[in-house]
Amino acid sequence: MATVFLIIIYLAFISLGLPDSMLGAAWPIMRLDYGAPVETAGLLSMIVVAGTIISSLASSAVLKRLGTGMVTFISVAVTALALLGFSYSSSVIWLAVLALPLGLGAGSIDTGLNNYVATHYKAHHMSWLHCFWGIGAMLGPIIMSRYIAGGESWRTGYFTVSMIQFALVVLLFISLPLWKRAGKSSSPQVEETRDVKVKAAVEASSGNVLRIKGVKLAMITFLFYCGVEATVGLWGSSYLVNVKEVSAATAAGWVSLYYGGITAGRLITGFITFRFSNRELIRGGLAVSLLGALVLALPLPAVFSLVAFILIGLGSAPIFPCMLHETPARFGQENSQKIMGYQMALAYTGGAFLPPLLGWVAARSSFMILPMVMIGYIIVMILSSEQINSMMKKRKEEVSR
Repeated sequence: MATVFLIIIYLAFISLGLPDSMLGAAWPIMRLDYGAPVETAGLLSMIVVAGTIISSLASSAVLKRLGTGMVTFISVAVTALALLGFSYSSSVIWLAVLALPLGLGAGSIDTGLNNYVATHYKAHHMSWLHCFWGIGAMLGPIIMSRYIAGGESWRTGYFTVSMIQFALVVLLFISLPLWKRAGKSSSPQVEETRDVKVKAAVEASSGNVLRIKGVKLAMITFLFYCGVEATVGLWGSSYLVNVKEVSAATAAGWVSLYYGGITAGRLITGFITFRFSNRELIRGGLAVSLLGALVLALPLPAVFSLVAFILIGLGSAPIFPCMLHETPARFGQENSQKIMGYQMALAYTGGAFLPPLLGWVAARSSFMILPMVMIGYIIVMILSSEQINSMMKKRKEEVSR
């Protein structure tokens, strides 16, 4: 049964990644059909993110009431309907209306399945789970580009992806009874120290998990991690073109290798987790990302920027899934679902607002600030992560006395 669930969860994460990069791939043609300005895509993206943040914050109560299986089923169904609506939308207004349920569905799937895997499966499955999201994120533009290149409408691309989602809806509906059985029979795989479990339960007794020591630091780490990932993805090409004087086509290829580094890195990380702990992988990933940002900041030939992007991508690979998997161990399994929702909300906030902020500043100065900003973000992540590790160590020492 565990293998069946993993297959379903992996498929759900591929479907989660599919629509994430489709708007950017299709927008140059979509906006011509609607007569919309370029910046409208940013507004639509912000609406999607707003829906994702709302559903992430509400996920604890919803998941507690309906269960992970039912929430995943409903969320994928909502996402499929939203994508189908995109394929038939007659105006940008309709796209904006449909963007909200698209985000609401994505946030619930993301938060629910992340917590389920964190509490029921070992660390390598979390890394592979996010590797499958990367596969979906890469497949979305491929599907869209093939239809456009074949002379068909972008609407066909959205329709095709919606049909893929509806196929998953059917699979999830059939598997609903299995989710209930699994919830009763499966044993959590979380390795919690007694001190974390006891202290977290006491500190969260008032119902406010934000009072647990380290939770706010973890949220800060998620905020800046997604800030780094999204900022490099959004402005990496602009930095290469404007600062390193690389051609636009070459710049786009180098940034795609950055995403390839994240996806391949997460596949590799899944195997490395058998040898190293989550904390060691987070620390190592932060160190490699910092090295990549430093290489990017140095006045070296343009080809070193490619090396820098790959390093940042490989370094980023273990950070997000390992931090998610550490959540129950850090703060107690009884608190993990609510904290997971807060962490995901801050992650989406970082990905939504930090890149536009850098773009606004760079437009008034220069894209030369990109590497220095990345270095600053990564240093904040290192300080926050190490402070959490220090708190965990002190808790362990207190209990062992």
